[in-house]
Amino acid sequence: MQTSPRTIHGSWNDSPGAVTLIDAHHHLWDLSQRKHPNFASEARHDFFMGDDSALRRDYLPADYRRDAAGYNVLTTVHCEAEWDRADQIGETSWITGIHQQYGFPGAIVAHAWFDTGNAEEVIAAQAAFPLVRGIRSKPVTAPAPDKIAPGAPGTMQDEGWLRGFALLEKYRLSWDLRVPFWHLHEAAMVARAFPRTPIVLNHTGFPWDRSEAGLAAWRRAMETLAREPNVHVKISEFGLKDQKWDYASSRLVVLDALAIFGIERAIFATNFPVAGLRVGYGALVAAISRMLSHLSPADRDRFFWKNAKAFYRL
Repeated sequence: MQTSPRTIHGSWNDSPGAVTLIDAHHHLWDLSQRKHPNFASEARHDFFMGDDSALRRDYLPADYRRDAAGYNVLTTVHCEAEWDRADQIGETSWITGIHQQYGFPGAIVAHAWFDTGNAEEVIAAQAAFPLVRGIRSKPVTAPAPDKIAPGAPGTMQDEGWLRGFALLEKYRLSWDLRVPFWHLHEAAMVARAFPRTPIVLNHTGFPWDRSEAGLAAWRRAMETLAREPNVHVKISEFGLKDQKWDYASSRLVVLDALAIFGIERAIFATNFPVAGLRVGYGALVAAISRMLSHLSPADRDRFFWKNAKAFYRL
């Protein structure tokens, strides 16, 4: 008799709406540790979705399991969550302990700066953890397309930053790329220069401007990045600053991103609990599933879990 795969909830849900998935991007935090400086001050209103007050609470495995109830979550990928940069290894150690206790996350995207003197020391230490598959290191970005300063320290054109980035191939790590879409042309140059380093674009390239002109600019940037075969895209995070979650505009973004990258390079992720500022976990999964109802069962499996399994070596 064939047994069902294990999920983070243990039991298998056979109901029709119970999507089987790997969540390729979520966060956990315990604010009692005082390791998240962004949550140590008053609520931020400059956050990319506006007021972040609702995030200023613990988000632990029990919270994630509660949010994901009703779905067959095979495993998850924890992405660094702005842990104290003076203790970059601390978060990886903590998440490793979470995995040992709860059985997930199944992989970690850790943090390391690329342009510091101890970059290799930190990257090597992160790579030594069995669950670490990649690094998320946010380059310096501009607040708007007309504010870009090419070659500035910490940017994707900075020689020191690029030397650190080169270490990812040495340590067999991928890069989680998180920048506004107006920096995707620079990211494409990095991908072209390091073709053996797997790269995954976070949050669908942040299509924040949903006007006709804004989406056209986002599509052009996504098309440039998608020409590099070592780049995947996480279909995630459609929240907009101080606006309600919108199915129709999110659907346009999802379908355009899939058309640009192809189903074989698209990875599902929730970005919870951050996405929870705009939409519930169940509502998000159900919405994406509905958007992709035209896909074959094989392509849906690739999108919802098989591509993540391959990219993160789960």
